[in-house]
Amino acid sequence: MDRQFLTDFELIILLAILRVGDSAYGVSIANEIEQTGGRTVLLAAIYTALDRLEGNALVTSSYGDPTPERGGRAKRFFKVTPKGLKAVKDTQRSFVSLWSGIPQLKGGTA
Repeated sequence: MDRQFLTDFELIILLAILRVGDSAYGVSIANEIEQTGGRTVLLAAIYTALDRLEGNALVTSSYGDPTPERGGRAKRFFKVTPKGLKAVKDTQRSFVSLWSGIPQLKGGTA
């Protein structure tokens, strides 16, 4: 069984990339996490995790065209690979299995 186990932060980043789509770069990923997930993140932490995810072949990156707004620098865009999507799905299945059947989590709000 070849499974890639994700940390919670890696999972959040992969989900944010999937939500943002083709325009996923550091700032847009951070914004998605903050707006949708309600979690404040540091850009440096995101890029560190993205480098690790890319090293594990869970994401790929490519550079866009340089823009004057960025002082001639190009944005680095990220995409989730098939291996990354499998890791997200495996993690989802794992969490759903762990959450199911816990009486304290049924009904009402905490």
